[in-house]
Amino acid sequence: MKSPVHRCRDVEHGRGQGGATAGTNCLQAEQRIPISKDVITSSSASAMWFIRDACGIVCAVITWLLVFYAEFVVLFVMLLPSKNLTYSIVNGTLFNTLAFLALASHLRAMCTDPGAVPKGNATKEYIESLQLKPGQVVYKCPKCCSIKPDRAHHCSVCKRCIRKMDHHCPWVNNCVGENNQKYFVLFTMYIALISLHALVMVVFHFLNCFEDDWTKCSSFSPPATVILLILLCFEGLLFLIFTSVMFGTQVHSICTDETGIEQLKKEERRWAKKTKWMNMRAVFGHPFSFLWFSPFSTPDHGKAETYQYVV
Repeated sequence: MKSPVHRCRDVEHGRGQGGATAGTNCLQAEQRIPISKDVITSSSASAMWFIRDACGIVCAVITWLLVFYAEFVVLFVMLLPSKNLTYSIVNGTLFNTLAFLALASHLRAMCTDPGAVPKGNATKEYIESLQLKPGQVVYKCPKCCSIKPDRAHHCSVCKRCIRKMDHHCPWVNNCVGENNQKYFVLFTMYIALISLHALVMVVFHFLNCFEDDWTKCSSFSPPATVILLILLCFEGLLFLIFTSVMFGTQVHSICTDETGIEQLKKEERRWAKKTKWMNMRAVFGHPFSFLWFSPFSTPDHGKAETYQYVV
């Protein structure tokens, strides 16, 4: 009988040329090998996770600067000069709360291990410890030399295989995967909300200033005020559209339990179908609570899941 190391295939060859190699790789029947989640959890899961990608870092910094710009215009151009104290306090509190939650979600999405598979674990000793049966084969990622579980994909930026990888987002400088999808969804939701809130306040400010003297509407000169408001309006409209679409796409992906990569590649469904509510709880935690909307709450996925190495 072949040794376990001979039953490990490069994933690219295994899936791309399955018909040509099936006879030489003991693939009489498709089988899966249940593996505990603890076995394939990266050792970096409990440590700080940060991707050293220049493009991603620049995009993440730009994201924060744009939020700070919106904060500046909302506070110093619209709210503080307002004569209505109640209006300023209510809108200032709401906008700052949403902005804080948006940045906290961004930070969690960026600095959370998205579900990286241990790098370089496709060794002879480790494969032997799996105690494969005749006809069972494991996939090895040739790029990061890791045993690749089902629904994992290799990210060329993170240089790791990521469990349930949806896509790599430069705006959060990280992959969106199993462990940080909640934070990414919250980030898109809160950015969409503050963009909508800023647009509504800009409209009200323009209406009030047209009826009143522009010099009394802001501590800045009228031309500077108009330019700042127009830029904020453009920023808010752009990010409202972008994040709303992204938020809707992510929620649909969660409900159908199909990642963006799986939809793009039209991969065959190899996992059990669950209800939409079960899929939502798998991402945001069980049971439902207001903690779903908190970026400071780590989702409790319940019982440890079982991952499978596809053959």
